[in-house]
Amino acid sequence: MTDVFADLVGQDEAVVTLRRAAASAAALLRAAAPVAAGGAGRTGGDDALDALAEETDGPAPAGPEGVDPGAGMTHAWIFTGPPGSGRSVAARAFAAALQCVHGTGCGRCPGCHTTLAGTHADVRLVVPEGLSIGVGEMRALVLRAASTPSGGRWQVVVIEDADRLTEAAGNALLKAIEEPPPRTVFLLCAPSTHPDDISVTIRSRCRVVPLRQPPAGAVAEVLVLRDGIAPDVAEWAAAAAQGHVGRARRLARDPEARQRRDAVLAVPRRLTGVGAAFDAASALIEAAEAEAAASVAEMDETEKTALQTALGAGGTGRGAAGAMRGAAGQLKDLEKRQKSRATRAQRDALDRALVDLAGFYRDALTMALRAPVAPVHTDTAALAGAGAQKWDAEGALRRLEAVLECRAAIEANVKPRIAVEAMMLALWRG
Repeated sequence: MTDVFADLVGQDEAVVTLRRAAASAAALLRAAAPVAAGGAGRTGGDDALDALAEETDGPAPAGPEGVDPGAGMTHAWIFTGPPGSGRSVAARAFAAALQCVHGTGCGRCPGCHTTLAGTHADVRLVVPEGLSIGVGEMRALVLRAASTPSGGRWQVVVIEDADRLTEAAGNALLKAIEEPPPRTVFLLCAPSTHPDDISVTIRSRCRVVPLRQPPAGAVAEVLVLRDGIAPDVAEWAAAAAQGHVGRARRLARDPEARQRRDAVLAVPRRLTGVGAAFDAASALIEAAEAEAAASVAEMDETEKTALQTALGAGGTGRGAAGAMRGAAGQLKDLEKRQKSRATRAQRDALDRALVDLAGFYRDALTMALRAPVAPVHTDTAALAGAGAQKWDAEGALRRLEAVLECRAAIEANVKPRIAVEAMMLALWRG
């Protein structure tokens, strides 16, 4: 069986950093544990791990002046990188390595298994379902994270999409990072360390692990070896997904995902006038809404049924009807959370479509410039080439910028329909 870092595609430098930090963390735990005189009770595995930690951090410094603050283990980390680079995968793998009984992320021990499965008692995962992470949720999380690890190793808090923290939630997290409990580790995932993504004060107290966009060849290799996908399909999907491993896997396996992509890449042909531009905008929005609704429908129904059952729905005893009337507020809160999650899912689906569209105009731009680079969308290369001849490099660049401006507008909470309609008009006008 492969170790916990096996799913980090094309991130060799980051993996080396995380392995060394995990070894250093294990050495810290052993140093804090009472050891019988003469080293009794230590094993060969302990000695090997100490050797790895010493190789990582070097011999113990004589004093504080000899300590390298960038080496070894620290209590707060930020994983940055473009979409699909594996920020959350890296954070979860590192959390598993910290809980590994061998301190290496072996992938075989209970600590590794339970962490990767999401069931480890000392690992808390925050995955925002709505547009933001609120202060109430963060305060509750910080309070729970301050407890002593039940497994004797580390309390680990993994916050995916930390760029969605509200200002108040960020302040609550900052207090915990400034004065961390002795065995609590915070792992944050964000697109970058720009102040728009993560506050400067939080950034200054964390060690940054930068991830890069995996090369298409590495993604294709993973699809072939781990998912059994045909090499030609894997190569096409890896290029079309622009280095996003999860999206490449969906394109290779899911016919509906390929159909949605084909519909998006047909947009440039449809822009023949103002009316066609508005029709294309409506089609894009409706497709995103349908995809989002399908992705959350089953989860919404499961949550609603579970809550109703917990509140006594279907009961026939005394007080059952009154209990359900009193549960109206809880059902309303659930519906509010589900609506927020659906909005997030819609925006994510729309963003994937915009990334595909940006790839098309990028291909047109590189062809107009005769740049020696491979196209993102090989199956629409002929159409992109025709566009390059019609628009020239300047026209292709303006259209690419229109798509990127639409993405930025939606991220800034402009209504998606307004942003997409403005983009379609800009694409038609050129």
